[in-house]
Amino acid sequence: MSRQPRPLRVVAELGRPETADERATRLATNSRNYRSRKTINNLVFSLLATLGAAIVLVLLVPRSDTPLTRLVDFNAVAEQAQPGIDVPLAAPILPDGWGANVAEWRAGGGDGVSSWYIGLLTPEDEFIGLTQAVDANPTWISEQLDDVTAADTITIEGVEWDVYRNPAPADERGNFDAALVTEAGDSSYLLIGTAPDEEFAVLAGALAEQISTESTSTDQSSTEQDGSTP
Repeated sequence: MSRQPRPLRVVAELGRPETADERATRLATNSRNYRSRKTINNLVFSLLATLGAAIVLVLLVPRSDTPLTRLVDFNAVAEQAQPGIDVPLAAPILPDGWGANVAEWRAGGGDGVSSWYIGLLTPEDEFIGLTQAVDANPTWISEQLDDVTAADTITIEGVEWDVYRNPAPADERGNFDAALVTEAGDSSYLLIGTAPDEEFAVLAGALAEQISTESTSTDQSSTEQDGSTP
């Protein structure tokens, strides 16, 4: 007994059996839709896996409360650099909250002016660069101050300082909002930074004893030399 052919399936949307071309089109469409959904699913799974891996790395990486800024002991650096330098290098004793991120002796280059430099971080999270230049000439000092002229003078702990204010727009000043400058013996002291006046005064006060001593020593030496002249 021969098998009866299976009747064609009636497609609800058509209300009749679909033709061979319609069936082929339907199967092709279904295949495309399946591949598209699979691609999207794979993408979602991949993103989730990446996110999970990132979270694991964040949890595993050790964290530290240590500040990113590395502080240096400028007193120790000054002691190491002092031998062979004729002037005593400044090493101010500052209150708690002050620190330094750089301290170095800068041998004279093309300008011939050598200097001792400390980059100080203040309690107000501002900056003051302390430069003690040896045998500096007026041109060199003017270059450090961007050719700004002194606006005033001020006396702190018996030491007279020239006061400088940077007239440039705030976004063009860099680390130079204000400066204090004085001279003692062979040294020129430049305090340049962004700190408020009160913090400049604290630093200038911490330098006062050394500056006064250096000035007195130079004056005595000059007097002795004048007295020994025939």
